[in-house]
Amino acid sequence: MHTSKKAAIGFIFVTLLIDVMGWGLIIPVMADLIAQLKGIPVNQASTYGAVLLSVFAITQFLFAPIMGNLSDKYGRRPILLFSLFGFGIDYIILALAPAYGWLFIGRVIAGITGASFTTATAYIADVSTDETARAKNFGMIGAAFGLGFVLGPALGGLLANWGIRAPFYAAAVLCLLNCLYGYFFLPESLSKENRRAFDWKRANPFGSLKFLTRHPEIGALAFSFFLLYLGGQAVQVNWNFFTIYRFNWSEKMVGISLAVVGVLVGAVQGGLTRVINPKIGNEKSIYLGLSLYTLGLVLFAFATQGWMMFVFLVPYCLGGICGPSLQSVISGHVPPNQQGELQGALTSLMSLTSIIGPLIMNGTFAYFTTDKAPFYFPGIHFLIGALCMLLSIIITYKVLGGEKKNRPELPEMINRSGDLNDVPMH
Repeated sequence: MHTSKKAAIGFIFVTLLIDVMGWGLIIPVMADLIAQLKGIPVNQASTYGAVLLSVFAITQFLFAPIMGNLSDKYGRRPILLFSLFGFGIDYIILALAPAYGWLFIGRVIAGITGASFTTATAYIADVSTDETARAKNFGMIGAAFGLGFVLGPALGGLLANWGIRAPFYAAAVLCLLNCLYGYFFLPESLSKENRRAFDWKRANPFGSLKFLTRHPEIGALAFSFFLLYLGGQAVQVNWNFFTIYRFNWSEKMVGISLAVVGVLVGAVQGGLTRVINPKIGNEKSIYLGLSLYTLGLVLFAFATQGWMMFVFLVPYCLGGICGPSLQSVISGHVPPNQQGELQGALTSLMSLTSIIGPLIMNGTFAYFTTDKAPFYFPGIHFLIGALCMLLSIIITYKVLGGEKKNRPELPEMINRSGDLNDVPMH
């Protein structure tokens, strides 16, 4: 049994790794593929890229809770295999796409079947025997994401030397091979007696957002959290289009740059955050991180040489210390028995930024690189992201500053203990 569980955990790690790698593999070539299929410059192709990103985010937002509920009824194994098979089909469609519309269909399929992360975390919870094992096993999620985001773009950039569609074939092969392996060797983790009937109310993707309306005391901080992730979309969704257009980067260079991002983010999340946060506390970590994000985005906006983007990645990625701290402060305002609902609501907010962010960032980039714009400014979307970060600083400062006046013990307790369950609630 122990060997079986160990093998299953290994499979889940590989599944998550392939999920992230597959996404990273196609980023370096997606911009040029869209431009090629539409017969337009890469800056104008960014608007079509935004549509693909948004439709994927919308379908995933709508179907992720449905797939999660289906896994509670039918078990984790069939949903995981269905998800891997769906991603494999998606990448094949993208690889063979003769027209842009095929890319749209592929992204819809990926969004519907993209429940691997949700179902994989449920699988981990099923097979973890105690709190220590659960924490260790859940740590694999972050490790898989970090490793996948380093390997995926780098490999995608290298594979582009064999053709613009080669990374899609590679991603498809990885997904389908893992699906085949799982079909023969992955055991089911959810016993039949622990399954439940499918419930449409629980599968409502908008239900988690209602939680925020019941807690107005965290409304402003939740909006600050929303702005943080919306501002980050300026980099996440348009990096490949911007660098190819502005600096004439090749797919290989885009892949290398994103691998550097993966290394920096991993260093910040895995090491620096654990050193800085205990020393300066959550509140100062938020202000410092948001300030670094703002600085990095402004520098990106005015970069004139490609090498500058690598240098400016350092302050931008260092800004990553603010996300966990802001989430911790928000958690400190909610009772322990409502933490699950809170995290679901915050995840929904992040999903919303993935829906509207590409349309805003890529749309403004495309517009301000045409003759229709009042002035030419390829980096304007970075300034929009910087403005979001700046507004997040102001809102957080006003909220926490007000709490210091009214209840001076609250911020100090959050910063000092790190145990959010010990913080008195509103």
